[in-house]
Amino acid sequence: MKTPRATERSLIAMVALAGTGAGVGLLVGQPGWGAAAGLLLFALLQLRQLLRLQRWLGSRDLHAPEGFGAWQPVFDALERRRKMDRQRRKRLLVALESFRDAARALPDGLIAIDEGNEIHWFNKSAKRLLGLRYPADVGQRLDHLVRAPAFVRWLASGTFDEPLIDQPAPEDERVRLLYRLIAYRPGLRMLIVRDVSNLMRLEQVRRDFVANVSHELRTPLTVIAGYLEAIEPEELHDFAPLFVEMREQSRRMSHIVEDLLTLSRLEAQSAPRDEPVAICPMLDRIQRDADALSQGQHTIELCCDASFDIVGSGKDLHSAFSNLVINAVRYTPAGGRIRLHYEPHAEGAAFSVIDTGQGIPAQHLPRLTERFYRVSNSRSRDSGGTGLGLAIVKHVLNAHGARLEIESTIGKGSTFRCVFPTSRLAPGAAP
Repeated sequence: MKTPRATERSLIAMVALAGTGAGVGLLVGQPGWGAAAGLLLFALLQLRQLLRLQRWLGSRDLHAPEGFGAWQPVFDALERRRKMDRQRRKRLLVALESFRDAARALPDGLIAIDEGNEIHWFNKSAKRLLGLRYPADVGQRLDHLVRAPAFVRWLASGTFDEPLIDQPAPEDERVRLLYRLIAYRPGLRMLIVRDVSNLMRLEQVRRDFVANVSHELRTPLTVIAGYLEAIEPEELHDFAPLFVEMREQSRRMSHIVEDLLTLSRLEAQSAPRDEPVAICPMLDRIQRDADALSQGQHTIELCCDASFDIVGSGKDLHSAFSNLVINAVRYTPAGGRIRLHYEPHAEGAAFSVIDTGQGIPAQHLPRLTERFYRVSNSRSRDSGGTGLGLAIVKHVLNAHGARLEIESTIGKGSTFRCVFPTSRLAPGAAP
């Protein structure tokens, strides 16, 4: 191998210099000093090589100097390593520049910020959407440049599981933005800003369409239902079963229209009314309605803590709670038990509907609050459900800063729980 041979040559050179020095010293009667002088010369040669190495390492020259003895393989190895590092650095720079070009070309705005919301970098789309200036705004706090109250509160909250949707752009309020924050390394976060103007316009068109169609359907359905109610099935003889089915389907369609109108109203309102709502009297009325719907087929129990009233919309809360209870009655077999509990919760207060029904398979739970989503089409038709009840519940709870928890076990039953934060409790009712 090259290195051992170079080491051997260095040792031979050292011995040769020491021997030569000892020979010269022998002529003057000082062989020891002569050998020492030879070793000193060898050491000076090594120091010279070390200084050459130091100068080369401090330069940008790829080619190492010529080495002496054991230094040559060291120089060669370092030269190869420097060339490899140079090539690797070039590849990394090309990859980094390619990534930057891709980030700059994205239609979404990208802004790298730290935990203090100080801006480290942003792309061209961020400049366009938020009106940022480069390089003047680098190092500035983002919440000092984008001052929309909802955005500032969202950024200061520190909870970014959910994006901030439908916010006006600082430069043009007609442009609607979606904000999402992602932590990508310790102390650094990436803010993604997306123009959702077209999506919001389409959503508004959808809401308007549903609301207008529902309003237009209400009148003819009311007329049809009125005529059907005025006719006695016994008078139709053989057509009596068909008439009964028509009457039932008319009622079902009317319920769907009413639920669609309720959803449209909930979507249109910016925030619920802030008024004290007495929960226990409301649940008493809902229990009586549930008993009437059940017609004695179920045991319905109510346990309510009257010291935890809620601030919000009584009409909307009644609609949400009633939908949950009615669903429990519809989907719980005869002889089942339904418990209504309103009680303190670690986060504030909670209303729970606990039934002994068939249970819901786990794969369906995440989609239960979608419009018209059905676990079983046949079961929903038989029960008279519209597929909109849980969507209404979700909208009402979101408007009140609450959430819906669903637990279900096949063959044992389900629990639907509405959890309200302490901020929604009436004054003096906080646990």
